[in-house]
Amino acid sequence: MTPEQMRDASLLELFSLEAEAQTQVLNAGLMALERSPTQADQLEACMRAAHSLKGAARIVGIDAGVSVAHVMEDCLVAAQEGRLRLSPEHIDALLQGTDLLMRIATPADSTSGAGVAPFLAQMAALLDPGSLAGAAWPAPAVASAPVANTSPPAPVAPAPAPGELSDVPVSATPRRTGAGEGGERVLRVTADRLNSLLDLSSKSLVETQRLKPYLATLQRLKRMHGQGMRALDGLRAQLELGGQSPEVLEALAQTQRMLGETQDILAQQAADLDEFGWQASQRAQLLYDTALACRMRPFADVLSGQSRMVRDLGRSLGKQVTLHIDGDKTQVDRDVLEKLEAPLTHLLRNAVDHGIELPERRLLAGKPAAGEIRLRASHQAGQLVLELTDDGAGIDLQRLRQSIIERALSPAETVTQMSEAELLTFLFLPGFSLRDTVTEVSGRGVGLDAVQHMVRNLRGAIELTQQPGHGCCFHIQVPLTLSVVRSLVVDVGGEAYAFPLAHIERTLDVAAEDIVQIEGRQHFWHEGRHIGLVAASQLLNRPPTQGERSSLRVVVIREREQLYGVAVERLVGERVLVVMPLDARLGKVQDISSGALLDDGSVVLIIDVEDLLRSVEKLLSTGRLERIERSPQGGRGLVRKRVLVVDDSLTVRELQRKLLGNRGYDVAVAVDGMDGWNALRSEDFDLLITDIDMPRMDGIELVTLVRRDNRLQSLPVMVVSYKDREEDRRRGLDAGADYYLAKASFHDDALLDAVVELIGGAQG
Repeated sequence: MTPEQMRDASLLELFSLEAEAQTQVLNAGLMALERSPTQADQLEACMRAAHSLKGAARIVGIDAGVSVAHVMEDCLVAAQEGRLRLSPEHIDALLQGTDLLMRIATPADSTSGAGVAPFLAQMAALLDPGSLAGAAWPAPAVASAPVANTSPPAPVAPAPAPGELSDVPVSATPRRTGAGEGGERVLRVTADRLNSLLDLSSKSLVETQRLKPYLATLQRLKRMHGQGMRALDGLRAQLELGGQSPEVLEALAQTQRMLGETQDILAQQAADLDEFGWQASQRAQLLYDTALACRMRPFADVLSGQSRMVRDLGRSLGKQVTLHIDGDKTQVDRDVLEKLEAPLTHLLRNAVDHGIELPERRLLAGKPAAGEIRLRASHQAGQLVLELTDDGAGIDLQRLRQSIIERALSPAETVTQMSEAELLTFLFLPGFSLRDTVTEVSGRGVGLDAVQHMVRNLRGAIELTQQPGHGCCFHIQVPLTLSVVRSLVVDVGGEAYAFPLAHIERTLDVAAEDIVQIEGRQHFWHEGRHIGLVAASQLLNRPPTQGERSSLRVVVIREREQLYGVAVERLVGERVLVVMPLDARLGKVQDISSGALLDDGSVVLIIDVEDLLRSVEKLLSTGRLERIERSPQGGRGLVRKRVLVVDDSLTVRELQRKLLGNRGYDVAVAVDGMDGWNALRSEDFDLLITDIDMPRMDGIELVTLVRRDNRLQSLPVMVVSYKDREEDRRRGLDAGADYYLAKASFHDDALLDAVVELIGGAQG
């Protein structure tokens, strides 16, 4: 390709992207003008968009684009000057011109020039013959080269498809909008590179967490080294009293000097590693957050053509419909946006076709002639929540009941007793439709079931509610990003598995005596209903837990109306996991959707809940579902490890006591350092957990006293403090603590995991 060809290709790409941005402005502005034809701001915006496209088309030498944009601009200028009042026919023609400009700007569209002449003739017929149509349209002047200081406005690109280009804010060429306003600096990179960057940053974040056990080991080694030094001091004192030879004493002194030097080196290395680990984790977190932010796009990116689609479909059906959008700046992962376009388009078409009534019927019902559809987007608890409502007629429940009976989907006596929510779930069945005849828009029964399937593929859920005569509401909840998933990590047969929180109804402990047999299946009673109980170890082919227990840890999962309790060995805790797709060569792994890495670098498999429930039904149908053995006697006679919690906050003391007690540890509490010191001198403990800032005696003083005491100097010590500065952590570790946990990042499992690391399980 010659340099001239490369230059032309680049300009054509810019023109195509410019057309995408400016036609969005035209679509939005023209639909606003249809409602209020004299809005000065919208007339100005549309005129400027047409003018920008005309200039850009002239620079790249696309004559057809110049002609179309020019006649649109003249029409809009006439409206601005009051020489023309825009009618619905004008709006229709200008929207057609907008579509034509987009086709002209699409290089792959072979029909791009076919509609130019008819469009120009149509515009000439619509404009006032005395002022505009009688004048000959000026021939487009095509510049052989760009004029100095003239360049096409840089484009604002929509959300790209996988593998395409994506806008990432960086320090690069300034972006300018079509109106010439200043904007953020951007660089266009491929989506695949963004995905790779996010993957690498997530792995970097995990790698930094692997420094923690090394640091804990180094701190423990430093403490043992100090114990060895003190033992040598005692031995030397005994040898001196025993009258040993000078040679022996000198050898001992030399050994002490060497150990003293190594102690200094060890202390410095521990401090350096601690500082490096803390800084590395902070930077890795920032890198990951920045990489994730690069994937986020405003929700408006998926809505560029929806308002126009609603308007055009309504007009084709003889209806007046307006789409209102709230929360269009809500940030969502670009992959989620791409996958939301199809289901949202279907729901909007469904609302226009099925929901909104014809104007005459609306007027008879006391409603405005124009129907209204409202789409709201918002963030709630790490999820994207969408609500799509219309003010139409709602669902005819009697007709729905009749259709269910006619299709033999349920017995008539059962259907008559169904609640509204139960009836509405039938609309999501494959092939189900309330439309008697097939039209170009609907009636084939390929509808809400496909929408539900697409939403589920996004790890989301959809729910329908309605008010007869007042419209329907679709409530959709999907993750903000497919790159991470909030999950509950559990232990099953010694392996970590994760249940996505979106599918978890609750977690609870089920007492052995509360498990009952109903029709050969195990259930437990909870909140007014029986919930089936299955063992995760059987579903996931893991060895069952050995040992006795008085209750079961149960995760209650939901998929539509199905509820099941899945018994697990241990709840590790909630985690935000970076999703790592399984190797494609593995094919579909039963009950598993993907993998992830935990903080310590170990692998966790993420459960495919829908697949898991199919496995449950298969086991039930074949009669192979195993019973969970009940052992009400528990683990009597085993010695439990003792933990002393020292904290002046009642809330913190009770939280830690409850967490550790539920895990099986014997927990004592103290209200401050002095109270804790007295408890340590009078009782035996396996672990000390202390705060730093406390009255009478703070945590640093307490740890220092413990390390000086011959009986307590080997006692494992954990500091839990609100202070997360590097100097505070150093103070705690230098005083002799084995582990430092910041309350700012404190959660149940961080504490429990640290306790297990220091002293093991609750029973010994």
